Amino acid sequence: MTTFDSEPGQLFIGGQWREASGGARTDVIDPSTGRVVTTVAEADASDVDAAVRAARDAFDNSGWAQLSGRERGRVLHRVAELIRENADEIANLESLDVGKPITLTHAVDVTNAANDYEYYASLAWTLDGATRDTPLNAHAYTRRGPLGVVAAITPFNFPLILAGSKIAPALAAGNTVVHKPADETPLSALYMAGLLKKAGVPDGVYNVVTGSGPVAGEALLRNPGIDKVAFTGSTAVGRHAASVAGEALKPVTMELGGNAAHIVFEDADLEKAIGAVIKGFVFNTGQFCMGGPRLLVARPLYDTVVGILADAVPGVPIGDPRQPETVIGPMAGEKHLKKVEEYVELARKEGARIVCGGERLDLNGGFYYKPTVIADLANDSRVVQEEIFGPVLTVQPFDSEDEAVAMANSTPYGLASGIQTTNLARAHRVADRIEAGIVWVNDWAMLDPNVPFGGVKASGFGREYGPEALAAYTKVKSVVISLD
Repeated sequence: MTTFDSEPGQLFIGGQWREASGGARTDVIDPSTGRVVTTVAEADASDVDAAVRAARDAFDNSGWAQLSGRERGRVLHRVAELIRENADEIANLESLDVGKPITLTHAVDVTNAANDYEYYASLAWTLDGATRDTPLNAHAYTRRGPLGVVAAITPFNFPLILAGSKIAPALAAGNTVVHKPADETPLSALYMAGLLKKAGVPDGVYNVVTGSGPVAGEALLRNPGIDKVAFTGSTAVGRHAASVAGEALKPVTMELGGNAAHIVFEDADLEKAIGAVIKGFVFNTGQFCMGGPRLLVARPLYDTVVGILADAVPGVPIGDPRQPETVIGPMAGEKHLKKVEEYVELARKEGARIVCGGERLDLNGGFYYKPTVIADLANDSRVVQEEIFGPVLTVQPFDSEDEAVAMANSTPYGLASGIQTTNLARAHRVADRIEAGIVWVNDWAMLDPNVPFGGVKASGFGREYGPEALAAYTKVKSVVISLD
């Protein structure tokens, strides 16, 4: 079992570990036992300001922004190598902090984090401008450069991956970063601070301030030294963050909440579809913005699918995340567990059928909830319309393709969606009509750094991954030279 050294539990500012100015510390809890793992520094506004000033000094004076993309890419390639060399330790740390099954932290979190840095290391080479044809008697060209100091604010559910998806492109473009991880899950951010320094990232280019959202996060959003805000989290907090950034006319990217529909058409390969459906709602214990908690099933298959889920879902291994056979671990904290309980109780009050699950699992004092399938809810139910963010699946029938699309698009969210069909024309047709940033066909959660994802509607704007993300951390300058 991983233990966490107390020294990296300090803030990381200007390449140095330091305590919070007020000396405050906060507990980090192991979700599988409810016990304290360690404590980390709790930053206040003065600590945040120190981190921003260090990042600004590094942007102006460290030479990072002035390096060629190729040279920055070499450093980021080294980061990817170090992640892979330390994969066991990072995977154990992420499992301990978040409650993720260790098999998944190895296969998903660590692998994707390494891939993120490797991808943007290579893409850094492509940061160039272009000449532009013009009827003016002039030579016109564009230059692409970094924005400056980036505030990266990341959530509790995928600390390592969702930090890398912001930090890697930000650094590749030549920016410096102040990172505020979720107060519940800060450990991998602190670990990565030491690893980035070892890889050759200059002091001050990457800084970490741990602490609460209302104090450290708010101070970071409002700091005048920040040039861009990159945020992943709830829609409610994202609205606030975007409004604060908007007051200062700072560019933002927002990857917010989701409530994806997973549509199973009558012509679907049912065996493959059921596997994708289960993966879509139990992955990461349902704490996945791009999870598939709303299952829409063609009416002729409805009873069959509900029956298969009733038999299959209780057999998905749930328990100690350190055991390699575990698929479903604990919720990340007590408040998240209580939120799930409240929604399931609401479903009961509305007369829904609890097909399976619907209760806590008492295990080692941890925050476990049995994977739950709920049938026979109206589409306007809050349980259907709102983001539960736990291992809960609602199942609803539909009678036509048009109805399925209308139901899929009926919530305020638009982050992800899924289609199960063997009809290629239908797959293209329905994918075009779904209001979501990414649509998966005949599987779920197929993600790669080269394929962008992000939201529409209340799920945010801007894109993570792909060259689109790199472009969002740059600004374009045009140069026009008279030839008279």
